[in-house]
Amino acid sequence: MLNNKKIAVDFDGTIVDDAYPAIGKPKTFVFETLKKLQGQGFRLILWTYRHGKTLEEAIEFCRNHGIEFYAVNSSFEGEVFDSETQSRKIDADWFIDDRNLGGFPGWGEIYNIINERIEFRVEGKEVLAYSKLKKEKKKGLFW
Repeated sequence: MLNNKKIAVDFDGTIVDDAYPAIGKPKTFVFETLKKLQGQGFRLILWTYRHGKTLEEAIEFCRNHGIEFYAVNSSFEGEVFDSETQSRKIDADWFIDDRNLGGFPGWGEIYNIINERIEFRVEGKEVLAYSKLKKEKKKGLFW
């Protein structure tokens, strides 16, 4: 089941507790959530600052926990990055990172956000999920 949606996932602080350059302890429910999303057809991209040996260690760590990535630090498998002709920005539908606005909500919440297509807005100094906001009664003939 391929749904063509790509999820870019950071490693340190998101898949594992941040212990860079070492590999920290896996976050609660991370591999169960990633496997479930892959089973629903999502393509996972490992999107991390790591490179060289530390990147290979992160890929192997995830592989040992049952996760194979669609791509690593690129928009698709086999992409060759050319800094002269391409942007470093990758193509993904969601970016999961411990440094998101509002911080890292946890893998259970992330799963719900993706499956329920929850959107957010900023209210004052808070980032609020639209699904959790009180709905205002609409006035007027059509709303």
